[in-house]
Formats: sequence, C-alpha cells, structure tokens
Amino acid sequence: MPRFFATCPRGIESSLREELIELGAKGVVSGTAGVSFEGSWKTCYMANLQVRSASRVLYPVLDFPAYEPDHIYHNVLKHDWTKYINVNQTIAVDSNVRDSKIQDLRIVSLKAKDAVVDQFREKFGSRPNVDTEKTDLQISVRLARNACTVSLDTSGGSLHERGYRKFTGQAPIKENLAAGLLRLAQWDPKTEALLDPTCGSGTFCLEGGLRALNIGPGTLKERFGFQKWKTYQSDAFDECLSTCHEQELIQLPRPIFGFDKDQRVIAAAEKNSKLSALHNLVKFKHQALKDLEGPPVDGPGLIIANPPYGERLSEIEELKDLYSFLGRLYRTKFKGWRMAVLTSERSLMDCLDLKPAKSYRVFNGSIPCFFEIFHN
Repeated sequence: MPRFFATCPRGIESSLREELIELGAKGVVSGTAGVSFEGSWKTCYMANLQVRSASRVLYPVLDFPAYEPDHIYHNVLKHDWTKYINVNQTIAVDSNVRDSKIQDLRIVSLKAKDAVVDQFREKFGSRPNVDTEKTDLQISVRLARNACTVSLDTSGGSLHERGYRKFTGQAPIKENLAAGLLRLAQWDPKTEALLDPTCGSGTFCLEGGLRALNIGPGTLKERFGFQKWKTYQSDAFDECLSTCHEQELIQLPRPIFGFDKDQRVIAAAEKNSKLSALHNLVKFKHQALKDLEGPPVDGPGLIIANPPYGERLSEIEELKDLYSFLGRLYRTKFKGWRMAVLTSERSLMDCLDLKPAKSYRVFNGSIPCFFEIFHN
C-alpha cells in the first residue's frame, strides 16, 4: 500500500492528523510540519480534494543517506522516472536542506534534476524541459541530517491556494492554516455560530463556511499534479470528485459573520465569497471592533480573531488598547461563547486579561505565534 506525507504549517499537525483519520487513511503518524499516512491512490486523491489543513500531499519514492552531491545524483538515477511522464513533458525540482554536510540547496536541486534528465536522454535520446511555471512532474527533495527523501508532489502546487482568494488585505493568513486553527479551536459548525471581528479579507469566515457546507477545498482547484502523470487513474478521481459533491450542503447550519473597520478589505471579502460558493451565506459587515456590542445571533458561538500584531515597539504599544478592549468585550458581553486568538506577541495576548483553556504554539508563515482558546 502506498505511503504518503501530507505537509502543513508547524503547530497544526494534530488538526491534519484528525482529518486524515476521518478520511479513512491508515497508519497515520504525526511528524514535524506534516503527517504520514497509508492508503490507496483514491485515498491520495481524496486527501487532495477534502483535507483542509494540508499544504501538499507528497509521495515519497526514495530514501537514502547523502553526504556528497554525487550521492544524490546516483541514487536519484536508480529510480525509473520515465513511468510518470513522457519526454515531451516538463519537470521542476524544489529542495530543502537542514543540518547536513551538503548545505547548498541549489546543488541538491541541480544533482536531482541532472539525474532525471540524464535518464531520459539515455533511454530516448531526448529529455524533458525544466519549467517552474507549467510543471508536469514536481519533484521534492528534502535533506535533513544527511538523510535524503525524494518525493513526487501529487498536489502540483500548494493546497492553501483554493482559488477563491483573489483579493486580500494586509498580511493575510493562509487558508489551510485558518482551517487548521478552526479545528484546533474545536469549532462545531453544526452547533456554534462563527464570528471574526477583525476579519480582513475573510479567510477564517470563508474556510469556516466551506467546512460547514462540506465543500472540499480541493474541489475548487482546476488541476492537481497527479493528473498529469501516466499513472493517473481518471475513473477513480472522477468517483472521488462525485463523492465530494454528493456530501455538499446548500445552507449553513449556524450563521457566520465577519466584521472589519476597513471598508476596502470588507469589499475584498465579499468578492472572495462570490468565488467560493459562499456568496450571501457568510455575512460581512463594515464595523469596527469598538462598535461591537455583543453576539450578533442567539445561541453558542466562537469568536476567532487574528488581530494586528505590530512589528515595532511603538506599534505594539498602540495595539494594547485593542486587545484589552477585546478581552473586556468577550468577558462581559459574550457569555456562553468561546474565543480563539492568534498573535505573535505574548504581551498583546496578556492584554486580553483572560485565562486560556488551551494554548498552542503555531507558525504563521515564518512567524512563531501563540494561539489560545478561552471559555466564558
């Protein structure tokens, strides 16, 4: 049975693990910035279509020690790359190097690429071209502590790119991180309303909406990497896609709201909602946090917020009042609701003056952040 490795932002591995188990994957094991699992190729297709927290789904094909560049070349040359693509198709290689004798990732990529194209040239007298924009076979090389893993990228690009977010505000959160944080917060879309009072271009709200309607984020994508390979099973993929669509709902079980003081980002959020099949379902409103007086709907709910962090000390000082207000508002006006907040600054989180029920360390891109959940 094939084994795969789904990558994700650091800190949300448990969310990804839960999703893969719910999908029916076998042998699910959490790692750093990813989760490995076993399954058929249909499992791989479904993971690309339905899993919300993943960045990519990789198919490892080689593992070997590499202390010299030629170790990479000769080991990659042993694998039969001609079974995946034809000579007139394209390849690209991306590399990551950590704590290894070989330190230059450009050398790693070059040696892997040379081995692949030399194999084609030897067999057919011609070779596939390298194309980083329109790639048919994306090869991923990871070298950590002199252990090299070579994988095929089944996703053919980052899964966080759902296709709906054409308009953004300042420093938007990636879609798969937003989805993973909603799961970390244990948001129940069937019983809890969702409110983002500093929603920006609407990522938390739209990811919540897609999950509430059982819309697989991958169903919004035009194409995956595996669809360009000779081993692609089109009938199996079509069956997976039909299964996804059969599970979709047309109405939200509980309301979802997004507010922001910036009219421009609210307009962006509205445009994004039209591209995500959530238009007129998620309610966006131009409203500052200071004008929020309480829950916009009866019943339980979750506030989820990614307020501004501030980069300079002066900016952080200015933001403390915002965080203090958010803490007071939640404590006094949102009885029966829960709240989850993401920030990179411990001093800002402390301004909420709330005791977290759970606390996590996650990465928003390269930024280490605190993600804390509060009960009221």
